[in-house]
Amino acid sequence: MLLSIIIPCYNEKDTIRKIINKINDTNILGYKKEIIVIDDNSTDGSSLILDEILNDNKISKLIKNDKNYGKGFSIRKGIEFSSGDIILIQDADLEYDPADYNKLLEPIKEGYADVVYGSRFLGSSKVRVLYYWHSLGNYFLTLLSNMLTNINLTDMEVCYKAFKSSILKDINLKENRFGFEPEVTAKISKIKNLRIYEVSINYYGRKYSDGKKITWKDGFSAIRCIFIYNLFKW
Repeated sequence: MLLSIIIPCYNEKDTIRKIINKINDTNILGYKKEIIVIDDNSTDGSSLILDEILNDNKISKLIKNDKNYGKGFSIRKGIEFSSGDIILIQDADLEYDPADYNKLLEPIKEGYADVVYGSRFLGSSKVRVLYYWHSLGNYFLTLLSNMLTNINLTDMEVCYKAFKSSILKDINLKENRFGFEPEVTAKISKIKNLRIYEVSINYYGRKYSDGKKITWKDGFSAIRCIFIYNLFKW
């Protein structure tokens, strides 16, 4: 089977080459892989690095946005250009470790899951200790999302999500920024008989001084998305 790994990238010149090397060095059991990077109009030199990486055949496809649209928009572009049986979302920094790919993919590979979320809060994994209020915000957003979706996730906002391609391609996604997470969660919760699993993952969080981009404004946007996509038909 073919695994499509979608990487939205905006101003990650210090990490983008490292994460792609990690992905290429990861042995994904039972899968071939295509790596699709969407450069969201980076201004820090990431674009030139990605050109080099493409020329070295370390990624399969490079899509360049004509302006900075956001993570959600970039993921949609990646989905559009993907050809794999499974789609997995990967950030362009080093917070998430491709060594967890096999754990994420196993429930789908073994035939008992259609969607798998990673979780930084399930335990039995390494998680860097960082911002208390940021963690509390994640807990709150997951709780609010669970109340309206009626699914018992522990980490709705996690980056690592794997989907059967046929499912994700059939969802009409709209959010351009970090609203992708609550939007896709709301929409998969409405698909009948969909089998959703969670697995624990490692998390090497970074500080804002290291380039972390999500802010409190995105938290309020996530609340908006939770209500809109759960209570209304979009």
